[in-house]
Formats: sequence, structure tokens, C-alpha cells
Amino acid sequence: MGSVQIVTTILAAAITAVAVWLAVRAVLKMVAVIRLGQPAPERFTDKVARARTMLVETAGHTRMLKWGVVGAAHWFVMVGFVVLSLLVLEAYFEVATTDGGLPIIGHWTIFGLVTEIIGVLGLVGILVLMAIRLRNRPTRPGGRSRFTGSTMWQGYFVEWIVLLVLIFGFVIRGFKVATDHFEFPFWATPVSHAVGAVLPDWADGVSVAAAIKIIISMTWLIVISLNVTMGVAWHRFLAFPNIFFKREPAKPAGSGLGALRPMTSQGKPLDFEEADPEKDQFGVAHVEQFSWKGLLDFSTCTECGRCQSQCPAWNTGKPLSPKLLVLSLRDHAYAKAPYLLAGGGKDLTGEEKATQAQLAHLDVLALAEADKPLIGTAEEGGVIDPDVLWSCTTCGACVEQCPVDIEHVDHIVDMRRYQVLIESSFPSEAGVMLRNLENKGNPWGAPQNTREDWTKGLDFEVPRVGEVDDFEYLFWVGCAGAFEDRAKKTTRAVATLLNEAGVKFAILGEGETCSGDPARRIGNEFVFQMLAQQNVETLNEAFEGRDKAKRKIVATCPHCFNTLGNEYGQLGGEFEVVHHTQLLAHLVATGKLTPVQPVDGGVTYHDPCYLGRHNRIFAAPREVLGDAIAGDLTEMPRNSERSFCCGAGGARMWMEEKIGKRINVDRVEEAMATGAKTVAVGCPFCSTMLNDGVNGKGAGEQVEVIDVASVLLRSVKPEQPQGGKETAPIGG
Repeated sequence: MGSVQIVTTILAAAITAVAVWLAVRAVLKMVAVIRLGQPAPERFTDKVARARTMLVETAGHTRMLKWGVVGAAHWFVMVGFVVLSLLVLEAYFEVATTDGGLPIIGHWTIFGLVTEIIGVLGLVGILVLMAIRLRNRPTRPGGRSRFTGSTMWQGYFVEWIVLLVLIFGFVIRGFKVATDHFEFPFWATPVSHAVGAVLPDWADGVSVAAAIKIIISMTWLIVISLNVTMGVAWHRFLAFPNIFFKREPAKPAGSGLGALRPMTSQGKPLDFEEADPEKDQFGVAHVEQFSWKGLLDFSTCTECGRCQSQCPAWNTGKPLSPKLLVLSLRDHAYAKAPYLLAGGGKDLTGEEKATQAQLAHLDVLALAEADKPLIGTAEEGGVIDPDVLWSCTTCGACVEQCPVDIEHVDHIVDMRRYQVLIESSFPSEAGVMLRNLENKGNPWGAPQNTREDWTKGLDFEVPRVGEVDDFEYLFWVGCAGAFEDRAKKTTRAVATLLNEAGVKFAILGEGETCSGDPARRIGNEFVFQMLAQQNVETLNEAFEGRDKAKRKIVATCPHCFNTLGNEYGQLGGEFEVVHHTQLLAHLVATGKLTPVQPVDGGVTYHDPCYLGRHNRIFAAPREVLGDAIAGDLTEMPRNSERSFCCGAGGARMWMEEKIGKRINVDRVEEAMATGAKTVAVGCPFCSTMLNDGVNGKGAGEQVEVIDVASVLLRSVKPEQPQGGKETAPIGG
């Protein structure tokens, strides 16, 4: 070992010791912060499925590859980080001797070939990612960037570190080639040999280059260890557990889609018959009241902005960005952590749990952070502004796009639950809807004895449960389908088609009440459970004696479909629920319905969020339209899992849209740009919002918004009267 090797070895050992010590300290701090969260015992079930899903999503990059080039580039960089870590380890042998190498596998030609390929592809990948970040920098002219609000220096820092580590990997090999110490043939490592051809025959070059590579790598580790909220770096470690502990590992998309996470206290579902606000947690009022998985979510965010780029609120000028919300909660959690770890915190009555002695040594900044309200305006010093909280449509675009499975919607609704149930703080216009749900059993406040009015004028009898026993499907009409004029046309169309196909069905009529979706999404879990339990009892009675496979429900509203199928199981209601487009597609495919006259004029289809993204039903409505229309369906640029929200979800249907551009107008402009004369929908909320948008654009005579079922009915029974121009909905 020469003098150069002595110096490089000492430098490598010293900086590594510092980096490892800081990294251990950082990891312990992160673990301590995450453990502050509430229990979530359900996250430890089905470990085999969790491990399988984690491996598929990480190694297969299934979420990232949806983004094409950027996904492929990120995959090469990720694989490079994992595999080429072996070359960083090898550098510790190379600082000590010019012909050093990794023991055992370091001299295998296959090792040289694989690392050469990964090194080249990693270089290409990181250069592509750097170009994408620069092209989409927030300061660029025109439009909002998905990186707006991200800590840009951290992204640039990480990318340059990766680039330099890869470059110096080839420099080390190049010096080995130049000094005739390289063990791999040209055919296996052509780039390394090419680099060696231009480097001097410098005996100490290998050790110096290896030392620089180690210093670069350990500098990265030191910087991220001093910045535990540096998600752009830490996500490469935290993504694995965050995906492993996702809510429903067997789901094909984001596990935070479909059903909401039940309202819990100390990790157990809340029983409202016994719950006490002074003893049980109602929603989330403080950051430590999120589950530990929530705190892990916040820590894992990589600030990539994919959620932000898809969010309808953000894209229409509203203050909500799912990314910025998560980052605000993350920064608040870590800034408040010293206070919490010292024993601080408020109990459920609002009293301080720590003694003065426990808090005496704390930094004033941590104490100031502890005094911030979780929800509050800038003047109140709030972490999350109320306008941010109430802008969410719960469309799930953020959850569907997140590459590390952050469950944004669950966290937003948890904060809403506290605001509604304890603070009674929510948009005033939503109060009318909630009172109608409690008093009338529907959000419009329509009389219950008018639930069957849609059946009047049909040329066949609509059977009621109790009057007939041999029905195959219970037709869940829903509040919109029973009371809202546009939606009643869909209800009549579905009933007519089922009757035409000879399907035996029955309705609950006045025995049906609201599914509870708007109450639950706004955060009023109490009203939701009241309505849901009533419906579960009614449905269980209607299906008495049948096993689940024969407890079939068909629903025209995706919100009812989602609630009955995905959430009533939490309350003892196990049913086989299908959307009407699924049933209609089946009836056409089996020849029970036959389109005879194609509908022309051009048709585009709008995917409802709760049918498409939340429940992955994309094909059925398109199959129905494909059979019913003349020519091909014209797709909007944003379709299927990336469909743009209509703006009505998350109980936004009953709240005024006062900030930025109206979401439904944005979607209508996209639909009209296709040139289609008919916009087909599969949801009564979407029908209302898009109709209002079309009328607002003054295009009501040129563009028609109707349900998929009505399109099919026009094709199956061309003589069927359609009822003329759409009328306004009840109650607005």
C-alpha cells in the first residue's frame, strides 16, 4: 500500500464513519416520529400478498411505467442504484490497492457485463430524468408544473450525485484498463475500455477515483441524514415498507381507492352507539392522530408531483395540491416531533399531557409548531387551509398515480371527520344537504313518498320487493335516480332495457334511503352509519335466505355502487353489486338485447371517477357504446384511469365552487373539443355537472349529455320516446 492508498483509505474510512453515524441517527429519528401515529393492526394481515405486491410494484415498476419514458428511465436508475451499490462497496477495496476488486464475484465476466449494461442504461436514465426536471421546472414559461412546490435543490442534488457516481464508476474501470489491471474482456465492457483508451497510465488513478466515488456517495448520505424530510432521497428506502403496508395489497390499483378507511380510535373501528368524544378519537385534529401508516406516507413522498398533475382542483386554480398537502403534514410532523417525543400533546379534552418540566428544555420553534392548528387559515397559523381541505372531490386521481402508494383521500377525509363531527366547521351550503339526509333520507330533501314517481307512465309494471320473491336483481335506484329529473330518465331507460331483456328485477321503492356516500365523503360518519345500517337491515331482509352469490344488486349511480359494494361490508352487508353498464354489456353480449339502429353524430365517453378509477370498470360502458353507436367511440385525451373529474364527488355536488375555474367547465371543454355531439356518462352526478357545463358554454343545442343506458335504448328501441330537452334538477 503506497502513500496515496494510505491517504485515500483514511479519507474513505473517516467520511464513511461520519455518514453511517448520521444515517443511523436519522433512521432512529424517523422511526420514532412514525411510531407516534395511532395503531393500524390491519396493516399486518396477509403478509404473503403484501410481499408479492411490493416486489411487483418495485421491481416491475408497475405504477411508474404508466408514464412511459420517465417510468423506464426511473426503472434504469432504480436498478442502477440497487445493483451498482456493489460497485460502491468495491470502491472500498480499490482505495486500498490499484488492482482491488469485490471478493468472489468481482472477477466474474458476467458481473462485469451486467454492471456495464446497467451503468450505461443508468447514465441514460438519469440524463433523461434531469432533462425532464429541467423542462418541467416551475419557473418555465406557460402552465403549472408538477414540480411546483417541490424542493428543487434536493431533486437536482440527488440527480447530480447519481450522475457523478455512475461517471466515476466508469472512470475507475477506465484507469484499470489504462494500467492493465482490468479483468474483463472488451466484448463485455466496451464503454469501460473506451474510457480507458483516453485516460493516462496513472498507477494511483484507481485509488483516487475510488476515493472520490466514496466521498460523493457518503456526501449524499450525510446530506439526506441531516434532512430527514428529504423525501426525494429517502423514498428509495421508505417506498418498500410503504407499499408493503398499503391498505389493500390485492387491489390492482391504488389501495386507497374504493372504500374509505373506517373511522377508528386507537386502531379499532369506532362504534357510534358507545363512542364518547372525550375518550374516543373522532377523526384527526392533530398530526399525531394519523395512523403510523399515515406518518409513513408523509415521510415517503418523493415530491414527484404526479398526484398534483392529475388533481382536478389543482388544475382548475384551486389551492389544493395533494403533494403540497402531504408535504405540509410531513414538515409539521417532524417540526412538532421534539415536543411530542418529550411527552407533549393534547388529550381528547384539549388538556396538555406533559408537565412543565418535560417541556422546559424544548426549542421554542418546536413549541410554536405544537400550537399550530392542523386546520386553519394563514392568519390562524394553520397547517392546512380550510379551502385546501374542502376543495377535494375525492376523485382518487392522486392515489391512482402515486408511485409509492400514499393514501391521500383517506387522510383528507380523516381531517374532514374531525371538522364536521367535533368542530361543526364545513361549507355552510353543505349543511342543507346533511339536514336533508338526516330528516328526509335524501340530499335533495324530496318527500319519501315520491321515490317511485319515476315508474309512472312506463308500459310495464315495476315489481317491488315483498310483492315478488323470484327476482334476480334488486334494482337500487338511488336518490338521484328517484328524484333528479335527468337521472330519472336513466332509471326509466335501465328499467325498460331490463324488462326488454327479460331480466327479473325488483325495487325497494319507499324502503330505500340514501346510501350515505355524500355524508361519508364530507366527513359525517355518524349520518353515514345511520343511513347505511338502515339500508343494510332492509337489504338483508330483502335477500333473506340467499347466499352472497345470489344477493345481486344493480345500481346506476357509481357512488351507490361503490358504497353498497365496498363499504357496506364494514357494517355486515355482503352483496354482489354491479353497475348498470356491466349488466347491460352482459345482456348485449348474450343476445338478450339487440341494438338495431346505430346512434350517429359522434359519441365521446366520460369515465366517472367512482366507476372507473375507484372500481376499475372501464370496458363495460365502452362495450355498450360500441354496440350502440355508428362508428368508433371518440376518446377524450384524459380517459380511463386518467379521466378528469366532473367536480361533484366528495360531496362537492352540494358545495359552491368559488375558487378558480369550474371543474365541470374544464371537462366539458375537453369533451366538446372532440367534436362529438353526444357525451355519454355512467353517473347521475356526472350527468348533472356536464349538462350544466354544456349549458354554461351555450352549447345545449349542439351537444347532448346522456347516460350510456339511454344511448343503448335509442339503438335497441328507436321508437322509444326520449322525453325532449333535459330539465333542471330538483333543488338546483
